[in-house]
Amino acid sequence: MSTLIKSLAGLGLGAALTLTAGSAMAEGGCGTFTNADGVVEHLACSTAPIDFTNKGSLQNGAKIFMNYCAGCHSAKYVRHSRIAKDLEIPPELVEKYLMVTTDQIGDHINAEIDPDVQASWFGAAPPDLSLETRLRGDDWVYTYLLSFYEDPSRPWGSNNLVLANAAMPHVLHNMQEELSADEFKSEVGDLVNYMAWMAEPIRHDRKVIGFFVILFLLVLLIPVYLLNKEFWKDVK
Repeated sequence: MSTLIKSLAGLGLGAALTLTAGSAMAEGGCGTFTNADGVVEHLACSTAPIDFTNKGSLQNGAKIFMNYCAGCHSAKYVRHSRIAKDLEIPPELVEKYLMVTTDQIGDHINAEIDPDVQASWFGAAPPDLSLETRLRGDDWVYTYLLSFYEDPSRPWGSNNLVLANAAMPHVLHNMQEELSADEFKSEVGDLVNYMAWMAEPIRHDRKVIGFFVILFLLVLLIPVYLLNKEFWKDVK
């Protein structure tokens, strides 16, 4: 990343960058960019701080999502009632602070702005974010949200290192201006942690159950092996 920062400083914030996120993802990265010398360099993904046991992080991520993302993006596979239950938020607080597009706690998260209107603004309706981290990967989404930079040539005044010429504006710009770099990364980390939970709420439980299932099978292997030897000991 230090090389990337130096390249941006040399080129200026309005620099023209060439990125190919798709091919770089296949190589385990988050994109490529062309530096000041015209050399294509690899952009590594930052590791997203995913931890479903950190309820404080998930609760903060839900707050950020509803304040900064739900205006344009839906999460049609997630119910507000599931947020209250899994994230241990009292239902009355969910109704008061997190239900910005409905008054029924059993409803899914819908975009506050009509998708057709947004399509006329951005050229395409913003995607549903329910499964975005499953589609792109936790680290890709985390790196993407941290990779906006000023670009006066773009309609919304910003561009992105991971996804060049993205239609999405830098919606977290005000937050980034108000916080230190570490604080901003922490907030984005909470947001991505919540988005990862949205995509697969049972991920942590699945891993815990899977561990004990494998452990059980390994223990079961011992009597099965001994029983097999006993059955076949007289067979020549």
